[in-house]
Amino acid sequence: MDLPLEVAGNFMELRSNHFHSGLDMKTGGQIGQPVKAVADGWISRIKISPWGYGKAVYIDHPSGYTTVYGHLDHLKGVFADAALEAQYKARDFSIDKEFIKGELPVNQGEVFAYSGNTGGSSGPHLHFEVRRTADQHAVDPQAFGMNPPDKVPPSLLGLRIYALDDSSKSIPYPTGTVGFPVVAVNDSTYMVKAGTKLSAFGTVGLALNITDNYSNSHNRCGVRWITVSVDGTQVYSAHLDDIDFAKQRYANAYMDYAMYTGRSLKYNRLYKLPNNTLNIYGKEAAQGRITVQPGKDHAVQVVATDAAGNRSMLTFVLHGATPAEAAAWPNALTPGQLFKYKEANLLVQNGLRFSLPANALYDDERIRYALLQKPKGAVAPLHRIQDANTPLQIAGEISVTVQDSISEGLTSKLLIVRMVKGKPVAEGGTYANGAVTASVRNFGDFTVMLDTVAPALYNLDLKADMTGRKSFKLKIGDALSGIKSWEVRLDGKWIMMEYTPGSSTLEHTFDKYSSASGKHKLEASAVDERGNRSSFSFEFTR
Repeated sequence: MDLPLEVAGNFMELRSNHFHSGLDMKTGGQIGQPVKAVADGWISRIKISPWGYGKAVYIDHPSGYTTVYGHLDHLKGVFADAALEAQYKARDFSIDKEFIKGELPVNQGEVFAYSGNTGGSSGPHLHFEVRRTADQHAVDPQAFGMNPPDKVPPSLLGLRIYALDDSSKSIPYPTGTVGFPVVAVNDSTYMVKAGTKLSAFGTVGLALNITDNYSNSHNRCGVRWITVSVDGTQVYSAHLDDIDFAKQRYANAYMDYAMYTGRSLKYNRLYKLPNNTLNIYGKEAAQGRITVQPGKDHAVQVVATDAAGNRSMLTFVLHGATPAEAAAWPNALTPGQLFKYKEANLLVQNGLRFSLPANALYDDERIRYALLQKPKGAVAPLHRIQDANTPLQIAGEISVTVQDSISEGLTSKLLIVRMVKGKPVAEGGTYANGAVTASVRNFGDFTVMLDTVAPALYNLDLKADMTGRKSFKLKIGDALSGIKSWEVRLDGKWIMMEYTPGSSTLEHTFDKYSSASGKHKLEASAVDERGNRSSFSFEFTR
């Protein structure tokens, strides 16, 4: 783009359920900036979706790398034509179309699209990635000379200590905090706040709240390398330079997920959880596990380095507590049923059956359960299983017995929901033998609800006279189970509607398949996940 390089998010930055896989480039808060190919190549893939990267283009290059451009507003010329043709052929807004070499060539500097705010974007920007074409692993764009100005060392903002087995303990955090306070000595040197005593007993792990900024941006980004040394011996290292998309969700094991989701704090675990298969770790035998000696002080050093080579260092003393000192600390054991991560696990309580396959958890966990009052609109009690701050790598299965009497004709309308801040989030499911069963990938509060209400579907700006108009919009939405499908036809023929979940709209831009003048009849229909249907028709002249 013809703009100064300002970064809103960088490679391997921590996100919920994944590491960020590229650079988010600011576009001045506007859509429509020309997007140019960074090198000669050919468009190998166009993917369009209401979610994720929205409208995205993949360009393969002779060098063996693929560049990815996401959240685009629209494509240009022959590239837009190719996408539209694929959508009409599939009769679907969402496509994932691959192209062979030579079919859609591009030259370095050629404009092929315009920046936007599509998919899961929360504001106008361009998402840019570099991948190895052979295995589609993402690598750091900054390793290829795309370097924003950066003379700012990482910020180290807080330290946490975790007991790693039932016989270990750590001194409690200061009252009203979730970690030990860290203060800056200068721009790149940090220490634990004066007067803070760090003590542990047995084997512990650390986590450090780390953020990084570029010189021309205040957005909090991530770092590239982290090392931990104890008494002069390196016990942990992580090199965040490669993303295997098949393992993205293990980012939840790398971070302190509860601190991220519950408090928006980016605590990097400085030890490896047992069920974490990421390939970012060094070969240190300890893998960050620190066994302290009673009565001994251990010198600990943590170094964090960003992609530009700026380094920050935290040093502190970790005191090895005696058994008598540790006995005065609160017991860290939590109640609940022990789920071992290596095994399949089952929880059965009060009409609830919840099962997890082996390796769904990152470590052994004690899973808490509570039976709560049935919420408004529910036909079963509310079952609390752990909480949403405990991550799952693999989905489990939940079955909830329906408490209320439901007629046979309505059982297909039942679904499991997860209550989040008092509102139901659909988890789907099927009814059989008095219970609804669904696959879920989160802990939380679950119950069963009935969805008999058809989706909302109505006209927003269609007029009887559409002469000169380039587009129109419809409103679409569903209050519970969610939209499953929609279809819009013009004079009996399918037309492409762009779905934007954020505004709950379908938009059609008149194209070569729909731009004929004269009288027209539009017919639209929508179906939700429980089979409830809405439809309407409208006649206009163009």
